[in-house]
Amino acid sequence: MPAAPLLRVVSAVLALLFAATACTTGGPDATQSPAADVPGDIVVASGRDVTGKNGIRQQLIDAWNRQQDKESTGYRARLVELPGSADEQRSQLLGALQSGSADYDVVNLDVTWVPEFAEAGLVAPLPDSTLDGDVIGSVAATASWKGRVYAVPFNTDVGLLYYRRDYLREAGIQQTTLGADTTWADLRDLADTLDAHPPKGYEKAWTTQLAAYEGRTVNAVEAFASATKDFSLTDGSGHYTASRQELIDGIAELRRRTEKPYTLDHAFTSDEATSLSDFAGGRTAFLRQWPYAYGTLHQTFSADQVGVAALPGRAVLGGQNLAVARSSERAGKAAQLIAYLTSAQSERCLLDAGFAATRTSAYVDDHVRCPVGAGPTAAPTGESTDRMPRDAAGRPDYARGILYPALTHAVPRPRTPLYGAFTQTFTTGLGRLFTPDPPGDAALADSLDKALRKVLPDGS
Repeated sequence: MPAAPLLRVVSAVLALLFAATACTTGGPDATQSPAADVPGDIVVASGRDVTGKNGIRQQLIDAWNRQQDKESTGYRARLVELPGSADEQRSQLLGALQSGSADYDVVNLDVTWVPEFAEAGLVAPLPDSTLDGDVIGSVAATASWKGRVYAVPFNTDVGLLYYRRDYLREAGIQQTTLGADTTWADLRDLADTLDAHPPKGYEKAWTTQLAAYEGRTVNAVEAFASATKDFSLTDGSGHYTASRQELIDGIAELRRRTEKPYTLDHAFTSDEATSLSDFAGGRTAFLRQWPYAYGTLHQTFSADQVGVAALPGRAVLGGQNLAVARSSERAGKAAQLIAYLTSAQSERCLLDAGFAATRTSAYVDDHVRCPVGAGPTAAPTGESTDRMPRDAAGRPDYARGILYPALTHAVPRPRTPLYGAFTQTFTTGLGRLFTPDPPGDAALADSLDKALRKVLPDGS
């Protein structure tokens, strides 16, 4: 079905659903009573747009508003960007929805928050038909909880490996393009060569995000999932399922990846911004980062200087999903807005602007184009400042061959309504690995296992 008719069908289904039901407070199965939407502003609460001021999210909302004005519907969407870190934004959203202190209609949830908000009855369930086959399978799975759909994927994310082609060349390495078959052992071999012939400013082989926050959790889950096939800390209901041996193997892999001879000292206190700055500053040759870094790095470097590849082993899935707040007085229209923001054309806009799109068509269908215009890199004069390498269809050059396959093979973080407690426990427990006198793998696995069993329901 062409994109425009598909969007109309999705919008109609969601509008009928929400126009016929007003969601009340309580759990996911709370009684619902008939009500009609109340005209006015549809408030979208979201974190910061990494594409900058007047970024692509705002542009899409502006385009939807123009459509509403043209049709004189009486509705307009308004984007509210929440300050602070992801953890702080989660706390703000939870507090606002639980207390009713903020009139949010649509909430942009990190993929790890969906079970928590669904279990608490803070977001409304959606029809199963909301997610069509165009949504990438691994991404679509993040929008459901206990067999029900509660959100629609908006933009996704996956860990990638960025590398300095110019540094490899300076060290005398002939192959300066890393492929999908690159392993961590290959990176260590390259690091040994770089150490023997260090470029100016070079300190250590690689950096990543190992500070005591979600970045450490992500890096650890990638190591654990790479060490054990089909690894998962939790089952579909959020119960803890990891074995002692799986924890030992995962810790051993994380230890290998963060060995001091290869890892920048700064990495152990780094977040996304710090690690990106260290890499851009030339202190490392390799960087684990998200897709947004592709556009950021290419504002300074050429494709001959910086490359990107799939992360060796397994990479973690990230991203945000849009959900309708259960307390919304405009639930039907809010669902229509979500359908617009997550349509094939909108996803192509997000991809072109630097986000990772959630739909296969954005990567492979050249007929799907972004309708909103120049995008966030247009200067006030109208002259483009975009230096991102692009393919013949205008996508970021790495999107189809590198980003899309990485997304299809990405692994989720644990699915649990207690994710906040999990990640804090996981991050804190693994912090002992980065101390001057770290415990052995088995000892650390035992303490981590004991701590996780205290915060997660036991599935054994």
